[in-house]
Amino acid sequence: MSQTVVLKVQMSCSGCSGAVKRVLDKMEGVESYDINMDEQKVTVKGNVQPDAVFNTVSKTGKKTEFWEVAAPAGSETKAA
Repeated sequence: MSQTVVLKVQMSCSGCSGAVKRVLDKMEGVESYDINMDEQKVTVKGNVQPDAVFNTVSKTGKKTEFWEVAAPAGSETKAA
């Protein structure tokens, strides 16, 4: 089953993004990926598990975390 995993990865230069690129190229199940240096965002698509992608990218030594998805507007619960 194909899914999308979005990570926030601290990358300051093309060497950083190159390291992320290399580990994703070797990772099994990855169909495509996009590395956005400006947003520090790595989007991976394929037959992959989020934890496996996280662990693989973390091996580069870059600070890695899951991208926080903002809750849709109007979905906040209000205390009575």
